Amino acid sequence: MSDADDAEGPTEGAGTDGGAGDGPVDDRRHGRLVRHPTEGPLNSLQHWTEAKSPLRVMLNYVLVWIARIAPSLRVKNRALRTLGVTVGEGVSWGLEATPDVFWPELITLEDHCIVGYDAVLLCHEFLQEEYRTGEVVIGERAMIGAKAVVLPGVTVGAGAQVAASSLVTEDVPPGATVAGVPAEVVRGTDGSVEGAVAGRTGNAAVDDVPSGDEDPQVGERTASSEPGTAGDGYDRDGRGGDV
Repeated sequence: MSDADDAEGPTEGAGTDGGAGDGPVDDRRHGRLVRHPTEGPLNSLQHWTEAKSPLRVMLNYVLVWIARIAPSLRVKNRALRTLGVTVGEGVSWGLEATPDVFWPELITLEDHCIVGYDAVLLCHEFLQEEYRTGEVVIGERAMIGAKAVVLPGVTVGAGAQVAASSLVTEDVPPGATVAGVPAEVVRGTDGSVEGAVAGRTGNAAVDDVPSGDEDPQVGERTASSEPGTAGDGYDRDGRGGDV
């Protein structure tokens, strides 16, 4: 963990539940995470049975498996709702896309959003001396590209697009397109091209971002083409920790 992370951010009981603290509000995802310190010399993942019932996690795993491989979007959404995910109308969950297995109830999928093939939505981070949990919100008609990873505490705004294989470590503004590791805005909400993307960067995840209303490599747009939770856990400072 970085010194900055240790110095800032809520402790257990703060974060997504609100909490009336003094001082400026940290609007980054870390400012929304709930921290759960663990005792002893073992890393926090060794304490996972204290964090969540093993029977609950086993049941979650079965439901995650159904959501990942079922050919029917209706069956997928039913499995997600049974997990505790908030699922809006017309949500499309891609083939092998994976919700958080420990805290799926922290995920919100708003109306008509698409989560593409093999994408991962993480709501937890197991670190050395603590684990953290946070909500993930995918806004109305937002699109998450194939194999993208969204970290805890992130909100993807309405109509936003996440390019394939991106690592989303910060909120995505409504209507914007982000790409890369970590993901950065490459097309603003007004359709303007950002930064180096005006030319070719040599990074396929960035250079191949489409213009206008094209699909940013989501991998599936219709119900007929169907689209673990170990995660990468790398943030802008190169720090790992999601499992």
